[in-house]
Amino acid sequence: MSETIMRVEHVTKKFPVDGGRFLTACDDISLDIRRGETVAIVGESGCGKTTLLKSIMNMQLPTSGKIIFRGEDITKLRGESKRQNYRHIQMVFQDPTTAFDPKMKIKDIICEPLLNFDLISRSEVESRARELLKQVELPEDFVNRYPHNMSGGQRQRVAIARALSLEPEIIACDEATSALDVSVQDTIIRLLVKLQREKGITYIFVCHDLALVSMFAHRIAVMYLGNQMETLDGDKLENAKHPYTKALLKAVFSTDQEKNQYIGILPGDIPSPLDIPSGCPFQNRCEFCEEICKSKKPEFKEIETDHFVACHKHDA
Repeated sequence: MSETIMRVEHVTKKFPVDGGRFLTACDDISLDIRRGETVAIVGESGCGKTTLLKSIMNMQLPTSGKIIFRGEDITKLRGESKRQNYRHIQMVFQDPTTAFDPKMKIKDIICEPLLNFDLISRSEVESRARELLKQVELPEDFVNRYPHNMSGGQRQRVAIARALSLEPEIIACDEATSALDVSVQDTIIRLLVKLQREKGITYIFVCHDLALVSMFAHRIAVMYLGNQMETLDGDKLENAKHPYTKALLKAVFSTDQEKNQYIGILPGDIPSPLDIPSGCPFQNRCEFCEEICKSKKPEFKEIETDHFVACHKHDA
């Protein structure tokens, strides 16, 4: 088993709203992230996965909890210490079009982090940008292009090149393929896997597509309404225990499935995050809901090695 490179410990994030109430975007999330693996965080829109990623990236402070990286709680970092931490954890955003300055050439976009940390001189920008473009399988002569002269998939490769420039230990991907065509998604995933194999990078991959992440993620954490429902190995999804994970799997559409094969649709509506019911947050959509589910929130516990579930049905 690889060493744990980052530990998310009981992270909760609450946002104040009108009327003195709070919206709980993440509720007591704990997750170990190991060196050289891909951890996927999946769930429907609004489940808190991006909020968790922003806390991991130190883009926002959690209300409570710790995120341990390199032996220290990075939520406590401020000033220059916080800035230096970004050398080791980089991010690829969902839409590179909004992440890039449209007036900057590709070479300047890619090498901006290196210049910010005084790791190269201005005279080295073009040669270093060419090296990085080659790593992400783009033509080297793209260095003098602008973002609007490139396709969505090409821009995402540039975003990956920029993230790679500092040789980080962790790269966080926030829905990094969701804005791309399916065929382009596949090429980006293959590139990420190749780079991981070559460089030993650790990925945290936020996505709503369980079928997609099951193709390459080593472990998958499933979230619902800010809560962890299940965490298990990516190659053992058939052993999923939580009704929500199973429902997501039934909703997966495959182009080679039988014509009359059933595609599951979850009944009921997602409760308002401002009015989450007591007990299990999934109770109103769960076919196995019992009285205890309505009154007591299930504990997130390990039911077998590296397999965690929050469900009364599977309490030991």
